[in-house]
Amino acid sequence: MKKIPNNWLITIGILALSIGPVLHFQGNEFNATDSKNSTAIEELRPGYKPWFEPVIKPSGGEVETFLFATQAAIGAGIVGYIIGLYKGRTERQSGQSDDSSSSQ
Repeated sequence: MKKIPNNWLITIGILALSIGPVLHFQGNEFNATDSKNSTAIEELRPGYKPWFEPVIKPSGGEVETFLFATQAAIGAGIVGYIIGLYKGRTERQSGQSDDSSSSQ
């Protein structure tokens, strides 16, 4: 039996985790948590008034989706930068310790 490389197993796992929920929940309507929270608050306290209003109200769902995706991309970029920074520092430190031991 031929051994399957780990990269292929990881790729298959990622695809299954990505496509599985889409197929499982196909046809269901998804609501944003903000609208669900607003509905729940209205049911619990009908006369509730929010403390503040949004500074800028997006003109449509597409704009909200774009802003959310932009926020996620910026966050992923920051996390990726930090991971790369620490990985580079670790490699540089291990490289310096190898150089110092070989010169003796």
